[in-house]
Amino acid sequence: MRVKLFVKDDCPKCPAAKHACDGLDSVEVYDLTDIDGLAEAAFHSVLSTPTVLVVDSSGTEVAAWRGEAPARAELRAVVAQ
Repeated sequence: MRVKLFVKDDCPKCPAAKHACDGLDSVEVYDLTDIDGLAEAAFHSVLSTPTVLVVDSSGTEVAAWRGEAPARAELRAVVAQ
């Protein structure tokens, strides 16, 4: 499982989302103020920050938190599946 974290500098909930992802092995962070981050966000239909997606090895979305930060325990439980 991989975690994709979408953030912006002026996002008030993004620090909590980053904290929830701390310590996980496979976290990809996408900044929505740069072109690569925007492209990945468009691919996953990300419309708000923070967005945390958990995707499997084929890229299929397994879980998502859009516009909110997940609880650390909840995120870790999904990633451990």
